[in-house]
Amino acid sequence: MARPLVLASSSPYRRELLARLGLPFRWASPDVDETPLPEEPIAALVERLALAKATALAPAFPDALLIGSDQACQIEGTSTLLGKPGGFEAALAQLLACNGKQVCFHTAITLLDARTGQRWQARDEYRVHFRRSSEAELSAYLRRDTPYDCAGSFKAEGLGIALFSALEGRDFHSLVGLPLISLCELLRQAGVDPLTPP
Repeated sequence: MARPLVLASSSPYRRELLARLGLPFRWASPDVDETPLPEEPIAALVERLALAKATALAPAFPDALLIGSDQACQIEGTSTLLGKPGGFEAALAQLLACNGKQVCFHTAITLLDARTGQRWQARDEYRVHFRRSSEAELSAYLRRDTPYDCAGSFKAEGLGIALFSALEGRDFHSLVGLPLISLCELLRQAGVDPLTPP
């Protein structure tokens, strides 16, 4: 009998990506404090939070394979982490800060067997090279795509692609918050093959 698969996220973007694998799954929102620890490196932050999200749901789904994922992005040469802007002004400030620069997205994923406590983890890096855009162009983009619930203030799967000069990385899905190549690898390690599901 197939193990239940549970996505520890309330993100509609992550749900849409996971659905592409054609595996039945449920989702639930984990109650996790996502505040970075003092001096915490970005890689350690996303790995800690991906594990925390999966672990938070283990008591509610004791027989499941739990998927936790977390993402943070950082402008080149700075310690600035970009979160979800929430509105136009904050989004415009983010895009102006990224304008003509490179932004690195760090996305960690944890697959946790709630039954045994065994876990499998991976982390992807994906680099976005922003072209130089005018403030008027950036404002027009924000009004059309309204990416206010997206870290970095863009939707790469939408009109946001027009903001970039290049993309660099292993898995484009990392930008949306769930690296599917890594997830498939972790699922296979846990005995679930997305190509031949039970």
